Amino acid sequence: MKLKFVKIISNAKPTTCKEAIQRWEEKNEKSAAEEKQIILSFQWPPIEKMDNSLSVLTRVEKLSLSTNMIEKISGINSLKNLKILSLGRNYIKTFSGLEAVGDHLEELWISYNMIEKIKGVNALKALKVLYMSNNLVKDWAEFNRLHEIPNLQDLLFVNNPLCENMDTESWRAQALKRLPNLKTLDSIPIVRIGEEDEEEG
Repeated sequence: MKLKFVKIISNAKPTTCKEAIQRWEEKNEKSAAEEKQIILSFQWPPIEKMDNSLSVLTRVEKLSLSTNMIEKISGINSLKNLKILSLGRNYIKTFSGLEAVGDHLEELWISYNMIEKIKGVNALKALKVLYMSNNLVKDWAEFNRLHEIPNLQDLLFVNNPLCENMDTESWRAQALKRLPNLKTLDSIPIVRIGEEDEEEG
């Protein structure tokens, strides 16, 4: 029985972005091109490739493709209104492919992926929120690249190898030394000396 099940899975073709959009339209009885929020998560069989069929989502502000089997970010160059991109629980290895949306993307949710290198984040000029817990970043030289995101305020980074061998206090101190403008780290708001005095006064 088990073997038969495995065989069925291996024969299944991945869902394309075009098919996923069609399913969304059938389910919601709306045109995806007109909508500001589109969720293409949990497709079965999973989506493996982001492609140019996403370009029909001209008005989308929040796009979710989480919980699929995507390895590379692509196909979003023409999404001029995109503010929130959710790609958690995929197989993404790099930030490459985000350059075209860097001027207006405000939130990137990319936890539970396979990112080890943080190259290319300097393109994310408008980004305020980056959720990238449970990835593979293991050294400070890579972490330091996050400093290249000029407006970053909220970072979720737990369960990367880099912070697993440190106690929470040491990790937070090291991270905040490198990213002094953060307002929230790992879901905990940052209160700096001086701000405390203002609150008490």
